[in-house]
Amino acid sequence: MAAPSQPQQATYDAIVIGAGIQGSFTAYHLAQRHRNTLLLEQFILPHSRGSSHGQSRITRSAYPQGHYARMMPDSFRSWQRLEAEAGTSLYRRTGLVLLGPAGDLELEGCRRSLGGVEDLDATTLAQRFPGFRLHAGEVAVWDGTGGVLFADRALRAVQDVFRRHGGTLRDGEKVLRIEPGAVLTVTTTAGVYRAPRLIITAGPWTGALVAPLGLRLPLQPLRIDVYYWREKEPGTLSTGRTRPCFMTLGLSQAPHSIYGLPALEYPGLVKLCYHHGSPTDPDKRDLAPSGAPHPNIALLSSFIKSYLPMLEPQPAVVETCLYTNTPDGDFILDRHPKFSNIIIGAGFSGHGFKLAPVVGKLLCELSLSEEPSHSMAPFAITRFPGVLQAAL
Repeated sequence: MAAPSQPQQATYDAIVIGAGIQGSFTAYHLAQRHRNTLLLEQFILPHSRGSSHGQSRITRSAYPQGHYARMMPDSFRSWQRLEAEAGTSLYRRTGLVLLGPAGDLELEGCRRSLGGVEDLDATTLAQRFPGFRLHAGEVAVWDGTGGVLFADRALRAVQDVFRRHGGTLRDGEKVLRIEPGAVLTVTTTAGVYRAPRLIITAGPWTGALVAPLGLRLPLQPLRIDVYYWREKEPGTLSTGRTRPCFMTLGLSQAPHSIYGLPALEYPGLVKLCYHHGSPTDPDKRDLAPSGAPHPNIALLSSFIKSYLPMLEPQPAVVETCLYTNTPDGDFILDRHPKFSNIIIGAGFSGHGFKLAPVVGKLLCELSLSEEPSHSMAPFAITRFPGVLQAAL
């Protein structure tokens, strides 16, 4: 819904800035707790300017970090609950193959998070999923819970349910100013809103929003290239049992953090990307980057030749997305150190979508001073020194 031309003034129980998947789930949980909630979005919805757009994201139980592994069962249940509430399918179970060197510590951590699983050697992997090729000393771990979340559909669903619970979603309103206080004031391009609690989930724009509040968060927006590669023989990775997602954990002939999804978005095109990008200003992401325009094509082409030779070695479609990374790859989910009624959710580092239902619940709980349902220690702002500075 577009913002009306007349300036708006209203008071709410809570305001959430940023209607990506994290902010939308935060607003959803607040509305379910019968809090009159305003969800603000600077762009007209739907949009592709942030980190929550597109048709697919990987979900999985396998995580080397214990805190995320413990959150995933809650996340799976919450996605199923949203499917029931929205009356639509949001997840396709394809399974996930983790590829790495035998004995790798990260692979061992993933295996522990799955409760112990059988390794697949090169022969077994090729028999079960024709087309995958491993090299000497490499193994695969199977996560049968893994699959694909339908991202655009999921974002619409959570926003629709939020509104059904009485929430207010206003898009096309850029936040101009945040004034702290027992009752905060948020001024946008179209109105002035007040609430006793504020949650900021503005993705790559979070740093700019919190800087006037005296915070210098170590958030790095990255431009990520998203590639789709054509199958040499249609159906090789898109039919029958040969449809898993996969992730690499440092192979002998490929770097850490290449990931892929079966051909779901474009017929016959497999989504295969590198989990790293180039620093960017989120408002200037469309400017051509310096140097090679798509520096990861050569790296991914080499990976395809070594491990997925059933794909053409040059991409058929190239799109872009934004990550917002923290130095350690862990999220920021915490209160402002000075203004305790301002809650910040940021730095999802390219792996937050699957955990959004739990992130939204935790941010909701923080804003209501409830006991968090998971440990918040890994997500504290104070783990980064020198973030609190004098307000501008």
